[in-house]
Parts: sequence; structure tokens; C-alpha cells
Amino acid sequence: MSSQDLSITAKLINGGVAGLVGVTCVFPIDLAKTRLQNQQGKDVYKGMTDCLMKTARAEGFLGMYRGAAVNLTLVTPEKAIKLAANDFLRQLLMQDGTKQNLKMEMLAGCGAGICQVVVTCPMEMLKIQLQDAGRLAVSHQGSASAAPTSRPYSTGSASTHRRPSATLIARELLGTQGLSGLYRGLGATLLRDIPFSIIYFPLFANLNRLGVSEVTGKAPFAHSFAAGCAAGSVAAVAVTPLDVLKTRIQTLKKGLGEDTYGGVTDCARKLWTQEGAAAFMKGAGCRALVIAPLFGIAQGIYFIGIGERILKCLE
Repeated sequence: MSSQDLSITAKLINGGVAGLVGVTCVFPIDLAKTRLQNQQGKDVYKGMTDCLMKTARAEGFLGMYRGAAVNLTLVTPEKAIKLAANDFLRQLLMQDGTKQNLKMEMLAGCGAGICQVVVTCPMEMLKIQLQDAGRLAVSHQGSASAAPTSRPYSTGSASTHRRPSATLIARELLGTQGLSGLYRGLGATLLRDIPFSIIYFPLFANLNRLGVSEVTGKAPFAHSFAAGCAAGSVAAVAVTPLDVLKTRIQTLKKGLGEDTYGGVTDCARKLWTQEGAAAFMKGAGCRALVIAPLFGIAQGIYFIGIGERILKCLE
């Protein structure tokens, strides 16, 4: 195996391991974010803590990990693609890897954001349906006699009452809408992930550079972790309005009286006129708490070089 192949393989392993560890740690907060963003009209949850407490009481501890299986399955290629693409594009676009070039760093981040949506869009499409199922169940309590405003996930009568699963939802979407069903909200996903990557990667690179040791040529783990957390928080909060739009558009089932949307523009207009400007920042705190440690862990593992160590052990 050539040194270049070894480097690419190590980067993919680093991204995958980082994604698995990070998602396992922060998934309950991500579930709270999704449920808070989808609330319309009367709020079922007053905030992140209230959401997590009610979820734990109603659905048990594992209820806070609804949708985690699909996320854990696909987060490895997603994070691996994102981190490896950014690193590859940085090396390609910047003639001198040690020279700061903000425009090239932003362009590399843009490319990484575009590459990752191939996995991100279907992953979050399936994850959101499973995460939001508990909120819909709570909102429908006390109004069981009312007619539901949306179809069940499966159109077949025999499976109407089956508990939704990623496999069941994916099968129906592919059967009724084709591949485009899994890529619902692709435009909104691109609108969120490209700006996020443009902000995150250059900011992280410059923050991390402040802690690089002259002896090792790398920043200490603690510094890389802190830089990842700081850059992740800033980028996450900055694109929260776009994340709210994406979540609303990708949610297939709606609660009683909740709006459906025809696209990004329609969703933004309805959100502004019916819920006000504050609705665009729903779940911002949760999102920062999810993304900060997620990317802190990712960058820490990436710079420790777990992938390189694993490959050395296999030689």
C-alpha cells in the first residue's frame, strides 16, 4: 500500500471512529433538537431538559436513542467523507500547506459540504422520522378521537399500526417515490451544510494552528478538542435557521393542525408569518451542544491519528 493510500485510509478510519464516538455521546440532545424544532402551536416541550425528561419517562432511556441505529450506521461514511474531502481539497488548493489562505480554506470547506450530503440527506431523512415519532404520540394524546392529518408511514393496511423503523420507512419511500424520496430536502441540506463547512473548517484550522507544537508539528489533543468545540458551536448556531427549515421539510408526518411545506421558500414564509423570527432559532442551544463535542471529538481523534495507529498494528 502506497503512502498516499495509507493516508487516505487512515483519514477514513479517523472520520468513522470519530463519528461513532461522537454520535453515541450526544444523540439524546440531537433528538431533543429535532422535537423542539418541529413544534408548532402549543408546545409539548418547554426546552431541552423538559424534552429529555418527558422522553425518558414516556419512552424509557432507550427512547432517547430513537433513530440512533441509522445514524450510527451512516455517520461513519458521512464523517469520513466530510473530513477526508476537506483535507484532500485543502492539500489540492493550497500550494503550501503551512501557508494561511482563507479563501482556499473556505473553498475546501464548501467542497466538503457538497460531498457529504450524498450520505447526510438520506441519513437525516430517516433519523428525523424516528426521532419525532415520540413527540407526535404525545401531541395526539387527549385527541385520539380526532382524525389524523397525515398518513402513516406505510400505505398498506396491514402495516398501518407497525412501529416505524428506518427499514420500513426507506422501503416505502423507495417504493412510492423512488430514490428522490430519500433525498427529500436535498436543497435545504445543501443550504445548511455548505455554509456550515465554509465557517467551520477555516475557523477550526486557524484556531488549531495557534496550539501547534514546534517539536511535534501537531496541536495537543486538548487544544484540538477545544478548537473543534469552539468552531463547531459558532458554525452550528450560525446555520440554525437553515437547519430548522431542513427539519420541517424532511418531516413526513405532522401533528394535528401542523403545516406542510412545498419547499424552502414556502417553509420560510410560513415560519415567519405564523411563528415569528424566533422560530428560526428553535433548538439553537441543543444544536450547539450537539455539534461542539461531536466535532471536538472528531478533530481530537483525527489529530491523534487513531487511523494511522490501527493501520500500523495491521501491518
